[in-house]
Amino acid sequence: MKPIIFDTSPLINLAMNNLLWTLKPLKQKYQGDFLIPMPVRQEILDKPLTSKKFKLEALTVLEEFNENILKVQWNPEIEQKANELLEITNNIYFSKNQPIEIMHTGEVGAIALALTTEAETFVVDERTARILIENPTKLLELLEKKLHTKITVNKKNLDLFKQRVKNIKIIRSTELMLIAYEMGLFKEFVKPSPFVKNITKEFVDGLLWALKLHGCSIAEDEIKEVVKTY
Repeated sequence: MKPIIFDTSPLINLAMNNLLWTLKPLKQKYQGDFLIPMPVRQEILDKPLTSKKFKLEALTVLEEFNENILKVQWNPEIEQKANELLEITNNIYFSKNQPIEIMHTGEVGAIALALTTEAETFVVDERTARILIENPTKLLELLEKKLHTKITVNKKNLDLFKQRVKNIKIIRSTELMLIAYEMGLFKEFVKPSPFVKNITKEFVDGLLWALKLHGCSIAEDEIKEVVKTY
């Protein structure tokens, strides 16, 4: 099976919602590798372990590495691709003739890893990275709205980026956890209760909102549409 690549954002989200435990059965079901690039490991593990504020979250993630659920894959080829992508992406949009920093090393490292391994899926919660891959025109509109100024586009760099990432399939932690739900991983949480009228809908709603409030870019209307199906 082709690997699945994780960015930093969904791993932090799962850690903060005590959902990292789902990765092991998800990986067993998928029967493929769950990979991250070195910059993501540095963001999710190495740097937080040296801090007071995020050390506990890092230690919970550490278990996923100890059990080889998450694996690091990084080499000079991937690093070179990541550096090239960083140069391209951060020179696509310009405000007042100054480039706007769109991506960071973790995100481009994950994309470079996905391209190198021809990965099945890229899991990312961060909105900018996802929209740049899926809908760069929408990102232009969002940047103009946020910065309250006209944004210009380097079409050559944008076309180059689009060409490179055209085959990457993106999912968020919300889709990943819905898969976990369909696998029955949350069955202990959805037992009938006299205190809750529709425990299934309430659980799915709570699950998606918890992920949204910890950084997943999912709209409120989208959550409502998903919950309707349960």
